Amino acid sequence: MTAPSAPSVPVLPDTAPFSPEQRAWLNGFLAGLFSRGPVAPAAAVASPPAGPPLQPLTILFGSQTGTAEALARRAAREAGRRGFAASIMDLAGFTTAMLAQEQNVLLITSTYGDGEPPDNAKAFHAALVADGGEVPPPRLDRLRYSVCALGDTNYAQFCQCGKDFDERLAKLGAIRVAPRVDCDLDYEARFTGWLDEALAALGTVGGALRPDSTSESGHKAPPTEEEPTYSKKNPFPARVVAVRCLNAPGSAKEVNQVELSLEGSGLAYEAGDALGVLPHNCPELVNELLATLGCDGEEAVSVPEGGTTSLRHALTACYDIEKPSPDFIARYAAPSPAGGGTATATAARQVIDVLLARPETRLAPADFVRLLRKLQPRLYSIASSPKAHPGHVHLTVGAVRYEAHGRARKGVCSNFLGERCPVGSVARVFVHTSQSFRPPASGDTAMIMVGPGTGIAPFRAFLEERQAIAARGRNWLFFGDQHAATDFLYREELLALQAAGVLTRLDTAFSRDQPEKVYVQQRMLEHATELFAWLEDGAHFYVCGDAGRMAKDVDAALHRVIESAGGRTREQAAEYVVALKKARRYQRDVY
Repeated sequence: MTAPSAPSVPVLPDTAPFSPEQRAWLNGFLAGLFSRGPVAPAAAVASPPAGPPLQPLTILFGSQTGTAEALARRAAREAGRRGFAASIMDLAGFTTAMLAQEQNVLLITSTYGDGEPPDNAKAFHAALVADGGEVPPPRLDRLRYSVCALGDTNYAQFCQCGKDFDERLAKLGAIRVAPRVDCDLDYEARFTGWLDEALAALGTVGGALRPDSTSESGHKAPPTEEEPTYSKKNPFPARVVAVRCLNAPGSAKEVNQVELSLEGSGLAYEAGDALGVLPHNCPELVNELLATLGCDGEEAVSVPEGGTTSLRHALTACYDIEKPSPDFIARYAAPSPAGGGTATATAARQVIDVLLARPETRLAPADFVRLLRKLQPRLYSIASSPKAHPGHVHLTVGAVRYEAHGRARKGVCSNFLGERCPVGSVARVFVHTSQSFRPPASGDTAMIMVGPGTGIAPFRAFLEERQAIAARGRNWLFFGDQHAATDFLYREELLALQAAGVLTRLDTAFSRDQPEKVYVQQRMLEHATELFAWLEDGAHFYVCGDAGRMAKDVDAALHRVIESAGGRTREQAAEYVVALKKARRYQRDVY
């Protein structure tokens, strides 16, 4: 007896009033719904055009700053154009049991810190990757997948989270249809190549490749969604409106508020988003490189986007002349022509250090720039609400300066903005959307914000937003720095917000105003009972700042608050925190 054929999965008709991304999401929802249960009669839903049914595809993302999420949305749009019913899923709400029900999966994830998964992927990573758990992950023999890993080669555990997922999925029986791609900061070409290969592999059904742009019935895929005029690929030349130092005289730090005009750009942002800034390198460092290379700067060289320019302009605006690339290290670590062995200075911090350590190694300018990384934009948490400053955007930028290897060093973008962008000059910028870092949707919901130093930036935006919309929810800020007299950033504004009732509570920790250092996490523990009461009342908990130490210490303090004030065991406190993250009530903007 021949089994009856399964009904086709319904899809939206071409005339439905949705964007390609919305169409892809809704088609994916229908595909997921009908692949998990009985299919309703065809007459009950809109009939798809004649032709083969759309293939369901789930795109999972693990994202700390929003890049992986944005790439997942791009992947969904492209998948929709190629005949897939694509749905996008945040790993924060995804389980291994759900994964076992999938057929086709693309997984896009970043790695942050020392090889850690992003916050929204931690629970899924623990459930899938860790052996010996109480509930072992299921077999995944019916799953076809591919992984795109995002990372930064400056870190030892480059793309570790993506590597973990890729290896574990294969071990559980899933079929890898396209090799994992590990993307550095300049990810565009590798991501595009991976997506093309993965979709082509997933589109192979019964030996035939699904058409990319036109179905077998002749129906064209939805038109491409228009890209914004200004974006990361085409930054907007924003005029600098104001630059002011937020520290008082005598501070050991320099933190600048930089205000830029977005008028005429069409760019829009929300509280919680970041601004990408494409800096220029320090002209003194460029001059030193040219002198060391024995060049006058007028030599013609290629640029990453194609075409040519002068060597001076390339070193100023196109290439990273701070951190040596792996190719650069490999070339300059090669044995000396004089037989002097490999250089020991290739682990130095900057390109200039390597050049000075290997004066006998001379490359033509064109060959030299090919070894350099592309100069990358820097992301800064936006410190303003568009409702409070329409057409303008504010940044809180700490100038980075230090000594290393006997040389004075400067942060590329922090000093570009602080030293070389006077009022009236221009900086190239774009908006980096951070959907995973937002104030509560309801203005009645309370917020607890922990933002020492420049980590206060997004919380200034949150408070301005709440004041602008007359939100009634309570707001509690923990702020810290070195000295109250010189480093109390936005002191007058915060006190004014407190006086106006917008900032319900302000607790500060100035580490060097007493013999023993005091930090924000200690203030949290001092007020554990009230802090836990806020959480029990539904408050959202936010952290912004240094990922290396502060964010980890604050997280540990949060667990201890829940244990002590909530009467929980260590395991129960961990479960409480996981529940906060799943409900998006615990969000971090860490770097």
